[in-house]
Amino acid sequence: MSRLLLIAASTLALTACGGGGEDAPAPQPQETAQAPAETTAPAQTASPAAVEADAPAVDTQAVLAALGPEFVDADFVNGGRQYRRCQSCHTLDEGGRHLVGPNLHGIIGEAAAMREGFTYSRQLTEAGLVWDVATLDAWLENPRTMVPGNRMSFVGLRDPEARRNVIAYMAVESAR
Repeated sequence: MSRLLLIAASTLALTACGGGGEDAPAPQPQETAQAPAETTAPAQTASPAAVEADAPAVDTQAVLAALGPEFVDADFVNGGRQYRRCQSCHTLDEGGRHLVGPNLHGIIGEAAAMREGFTYSRQLTEAGLVWDVATLDAWLENPRTMVPGNRMSFVGLRDPEARRNVIAYMAVESAR
C-alpha cells in the first residue's frame, strides 16, 4: 500500500513540475449496460477540428502575426502541450481565478505584477517589467535569473522553440 502511495505521490509531483515526459494514457470508460445494438449509436470521439469549431472564432494567423514575424509559423498546438507545465500554478481563462500564480489571460503587453487580487513578490513588483514577447521569452527561459528573489519556482524552458510556442499559445488562447 505504501509503495502505491509513493508512486502516486511521485507521479503527481512530476506532473506539477512539468516533468514526466509522455502524457499518461486516458482512463478507459467503465462498461455499462447498453440498449440493444440497433438503438445505440456508435460512440464518436471529437476530432481536433470539431473541438476547435466549438471554440470562439479567432484569426489565429492574425494573432500570431501581431506577435512578430518570428511567430507566424509558431506551433501554438505544441505550445498548448508545453503550457500544461504552467497549469498547476496558472489559469489562462478570461476572468479565471488566481492559483499559486496569477491568471495569465491577456498578459502580453501588460505591466508585470499588476493583476488585481494577486500578491506579487517585492522583487517582481519593483522590476518594472512589461510582458512583451522578449520579456516573456527571457522570463520563461529562467525566471530566477531574470528577477532574482521572485517567488516563481519554475525552472524554466531552455528550448527557444518551446518558449516561442508557449507564447503563441498564450496569445491565441487569450484572443478567444
